[in-house]
Amino acid sequence: MKTIKYFSILFLSLLLATSCSEDETESNTTEVDPMLDYTLLKQFENEGNTIEILSKSETLTVGYNELFVRIKDGITGNYVANAQPNWLPVMHMQMMEHSAPFSALSAIETGTVYSGYIVFQMPGNSNEYWDLTLNYKINDVTYSAIERLEVLSPGDGLTRVQTVTGHDDVRYVLALVEPQAPEVAVQGISALLFTMESMMSFPIVPDYTIKIDPRMPSMGNHGSPNNKDLIYNSQARQYEGEVSFTMTGLWRLNLKLLNDKGEVIKGEDITEANPESSLYFEVEF
Repeated sequence: MKTIKYFSILFLSLLLATSCSEDETESNTTEVDPMLDYTLLKQFENEGNTIEILSKSETLTVGYNELFVRIKDGITGNYVANAQPNWLPVMHMQMMEHSAPFSALSAIETGTVYSGYIVFQMPGNSNEYWDLTLNYKINDVTYSAIERLEVLSPGDGLTRVQTVTGHDDVRYVLALVEPQAPEVAVQGISALLFTMESMMSFPIVPDYTIKIDPRMPSMGNHGSPNNKDLIYNSQARQYEGEVSFTMTGLWRLNLKLLNDKGEVIKGEDITEANPESSLYFEVEF
């Protein structure tokens, strides 16, 4: 009897251990939503499929917007990998239409989330608005969706994008990317530069230089040390440098745009007679 009781206890112990192990395995393999900490800006249906547009920000605003797209298959209920999405933002004005600078959409590590950016040059209003055309594939079937977007002016009123005509009579769009969370320190700064080839085409401009001169207008227009001009990074396809903030407050980042020959295309030096450049970004923290 003791032998039977021993094996019964051993069998129950093994059974419980196996059950716990299976539970732990299931718990450890539970998929965590990679977009859990992001804001769902837009969700809409298209031919039975669900499209989600997400961001780290709470709204779409004038300037640089990093966005994430997911597409849910209406039949399986699963998010789609290999959807090969592409998009086109269009501003519908009363007398004309135009697009905006934007990147391609590319899959991130999860495979079912696609990331890219759009640089909106202006906000929408009651009579003029942005929409987004999104093309994608599910099981080799091509779908196309168009959805209206609400693009707002920055709540803080700061300038993070400029559309200007250079001394070469070329139209440029210059947008601030980083820093998004500035601090009192020397930190990286990055920007995107495009040329307006047509109303619908904004190719990236490489190999220029963006000279930087940060100033505090409310503090006698003093500057800061250890800044580095922005030069083109061909891998990241953006301009990168360093900016120094020595205290909190409103900073005006005075800029000069030089072409690949070193010629000034837009912007001016800061002097006592000229306290600010016509080309600039604003940062406040």
